[in-house]
Amino acid sequence: MNQRPFLLLLALLGLGVLSGCRPAAQSTGASSGSKPRVALVMGSLANEFFQHMSEGAKADQAARKGDYDLIVNGIKNATDISEQANLVEQMVAQGVQIIVIAPIDSKALIPAIKRAKQAGVVVVNIDSKLDADALTQAGLSVPFVGPDNREGAAKVGDVVASKLKPGDKVAIIEGIPTAFNAQQRLAGFQDAMKKASMTVVSVQSGEWEMDKANTVASALIIEHPDLKAILCSNDNMALGAVAAVQAAGKTSQILIAGFDNITAIHSMINDGRVLATADQHSDKLAVFGVDKALALLKSADQPGDTRTPVDIVAKD
Repeated sequence: MNQRPFLLLLALLGLGVLSGCRPAAQSTGASSGSKPRVALVMGSLANEFFQHMSEGAKADQAARKGDYDLIVNGIKNATDISEQANLVEQMVAQGVQIIVIAPIDSKALIPAIKRAKQAGVVVVNIDSKLDADALTQAGLSVPFVGPDNREGAAKVGDVVASKLKPGDKVAIIEGIPTAFNAQQRLAGFQDAMKKASMTVVSVQSGEWEMDKANTVASALIIEHPDLKAILCSNDNMALGAVAAVQAAGKTSQILIAGFDNITAIHSMINDGRVLATADQHSDKLAVFGVDKALALLKSADQPGDTRTPVDIVAKD
């Protein structure tokens, strides 16, 4: 028996079966008339600030389901740049039309963002501004929607300075030094301290984390027994500083300030353990970014940055 025709038939049937089983390629763009898919990519979800941001974005999407769909992402570790970059890549692979990102590093996320824009994704930067020089070098234009962190931190610093006298010793616990918002908050605190003639004895990173800030603050209290204030670049770190001051028995001697106005800080402002913080309205920040992105998706225009409000919160 000549098996060649039989084998050829089997091969053709095999190809047909395989072709019928192959999944269809996932679309990388919105079909005509469909809702855009928006991905929110944030920092550490252990931080209450980003939890509020997530809740605000979800509430907004639920209120206008006909306008867009939402995917919310955050990283586990506040310093894990590669995880956040991977989230951007995953969202592009899933075919979202918009990415609203709060980058944890102002430069390191730019390659992933560039690939997203090359894939046709509209990208809006919120919370912490991407580095302008790095964007220029990459040939990118990414609009920023967020607060003036330097101005907000300076206002918090002014409140602290009003309770001290010139020459008093203060320390600053900053965020991740490569993050633009950390740089700007540090600069704002320094502006206020310089204006009031305070002595800044130390600037150290708490990496946005409570435990790290607690360790830093505990060492500062020992090293500088006449320390009068600790200014923290977010409330998570302020919580760590409060615990360190309490453990040292110096609650009435060392002022603490923060930034973000998370829920956990409210009782501490009321009872004086924290002097002041800044509210940048985390529950609305992602929504501001989504609105900007939806407008960009409908228009070829590329509007500039959008400033959002920052308010000082202190005990009356």
